[in-house]
Amino acid sequence: MALTLDLGGMTAVVTGGVRGVGAGISRAFLEAGADVVAVARREPESLPEAGGRTARFVSLDARDPDAVQAFADGLDRVDVLVNNAGGTPFLPLADGDLRTHIKIIELNLTSALIMARALRPRMLENGGGSIVNIGSVSGERPSPGSAAYGAAKAGLHNLTRSMAVEWAPEIRVNSLTLGMVRTEQAHLHYGDEEGVRAVAKTVPLGRLADPYDVGAACVFLASGLASYVSGSSMELHGGGERPAFLDAATVNK
Repeated sequence: MALTLDLGGMTAVVTGGVRGVGAGISRAFLEAGADVVAVARREPESLPEAGGRTARFVSLDARDPDAVQAFADGLDRVDVLVNNAGGTPFLPLADGDLRTHIKIIELNLTSALIMARALRPRMLENGGGSIVNIGSVSGERPSPGSAAYGAAKAGLHNLTRSMAVEWAPEIRVNSLTLGMVRTEQAHLHYGDEEGVRAVAKTVPLGRLADPYDVGAACVFLASGLASYVSGSSMELHGGGERPAFLDAATVNK
């Protein structure tokens, strides 16, 4: 096995691959030599590019089984699927319309199942492939203000492990457990620039993740370097969160 991250000749499908974390993932795969098909519901003003190459955009609602199947049928090949589509507003569970909470679960969990089932046969045509599901620390701890999102991400982590067993050995399936990432929408969660800096100080590495950090980890998991990695969850959170009791304790203050 060559120690390389060269993905030349491979095709990666990235859901939500045109903005924020998804754009960083698309750029990383382009830089690694892969062809990238970035899908999202709305076309962006500009597409991710790297190394003189640009991602191809396809308008798609990943929650729509019929649309996803038609998309899969139109692909020439697919080697990698990154289920990145997701997100949530701040919405306490008892607030808002019930359908909004259901849609959050559909976007963050159901869409990954739909995409994986539809693209699996195309991967098998080429001998197999790799699926990376983008999870969150919200799926591993309480997620007040985004309970539906946290529940969906918890389900996504479990789905990852089950898929890894059912679809082995041809298809490897892993997830990334993301902490806080700095995107163009960071202010919606952390406030102004001062708020972002304050939040970054709570991370052991002293900063929020960059979308490219996420992309680099996805490329690794899709590459031959991770050929024996399946059913795992890579934590990408800069060292995690400082336990609240340390700030409340009076010892050594």
